[in-house]
Amino acid sequence: MALLPMLHTFDPRLRKKALPVEAVDRDVRVLIDDLLETNYDLDALGLAAPQAGISKRVMVVDVGEKKAGTSCPFVMVNPEIHWHSPETQVTQEGCFSVPGFYEHVTRSLEIKVSYLDEQNKHQELSASGLLADCIQHELDHLNGVLFIDHLSALRRGIILQKLKKNKRLR
Repeated sequence: MALLPMLHTFDPRLRKKALPVEAVDRDVRVLIDDLLETNYDLDALGLAAPQAGISKRVMVVDVGEKKAGTSCPFVMVNPEIHWHSPETQVTQEGCFSVPGFYEHVTRSLEIKVSYLDEQNKHQELSASGLLADCIQHELDHLNGVLFIDHLSALRRGIILQKLKKNKRLR
């Protein structure tokens, strides 16, 4: 397992739609292990392959859901949301690809998602609350979308200007 480098806001690879995975093979499982290790090292709730510059539709999410007393990460390959509730929730989000900024984002309160797991088996999941929010956030990464894209143009512009200024100061 290895820690993966994180891309930041202005890297054009973050804006490209990730490519589907044909099958969960050994290489994809290594990527999954690396994503999980990096996620835990960053103390994050989720991570998507494009954030590490890897154009594959692979993501991991761990919001501390417990099964048999242990934390249960969700590994999702080629995830697709098939339903989302009309009810929404507003959650403060941050992202390692947009470092140092946290903003309130409105997303669906509940979703139903299908995906392949790490054993290449088709799974379906109904999620709500924080888990639904994190899945939507990471799936956005697979589609080349950052959480700041959900903000007003004014707020997004302010954040981008601050990030550009910080980049020049380094």
